[in-house]
Amino acid sequence: AEVAEVTATAEVVEATAETMAETTEETHINTELLNLAGEQRMLSQRIAKNYFYKEMGVNPSKAGKQLKESIAQFNQSLEKINTQISNKKIKKMIRFVNMSKDDFLSISSAKYSSENAALVLDLSESMLEGSQYIVKFIKVNSPKQSSALIDLSGRQRMLSQRIAKYYISYQAGIKDKNSIDQMNKAVKEFTEAHIKLINNKTNSAAINIKLEKVDELWEIVYDFYLDVEEGGLPVIVYNTTDNIMREMDIVTKMYVDLQN
Repeated sequence: AEVAEVTATAEVVEATAETMAETTEETHINTELLNLAGEQRMLSQRIAKNYFYKEMGVNPSKAGKQLKESIAQFNQSLEKINTQISNKKIKKMIRFVNMSKDDFLSISSAKYSSENAALVLDLSESMLEGSQYIVKFIKVNSPKQSSALIDLSGRQRMLSQRIAKYYISYQAGIKDKNSIDQMNKAVKEFTEAHIKLINNKTNSAAINIKLEKVDELWEIVYDFYLDVEEGGLPVIVYNTTDNIMREMDIVTKMYVDLQN
């Protein structure tokens, strides 16, 4: 009886260990996938940003190269997300996002016009909304605290590129109230999220160093972004928002590593 009891206990321990291993692996997949899906939000804005910079002849060579790279990265990541998710609604959303991207490719290859420019803005919003929908689905199936930090820091990448997108599209002639409102909202949301990240008690020393670097740059440049109506600083906006995006990409991956 004692032998049977020991054997049964061993089997329970083994089964528990297997379950824990599976949970750890699933958590790893979810946090990595959350980062990847979150990155798609950034790329949706970066693609449109580079379209406007290229067409306006501001940093055209750099913008053209980054546009090509961003589209390739967007396609690759979307395919990877699609292979790891079986939910039917999410798969339909992935198809919709891909269709919006294909529409962008079609428009971007045509001659630049104010009508096409407005369509590019709309498509970038559709791609962003669809990508955010996918992020929310993955976030629900990820550990609560870590997923919140990965989502929040990852969203900062998107906001940096969104700021640049609305800045250059305004200079390109889309001078409506919505562009100004969206710019102001993006700056406000970035500031609020940055404060939350800096105040997070679970940050590693390395994360805090990166966030302090972003803080130093943000304090200098955010007023430039708010002066969208005045304009005149497209290269500074391009370079500084890219610098912020790169730093926040590193921070986001650090949060993923902390979880894994």
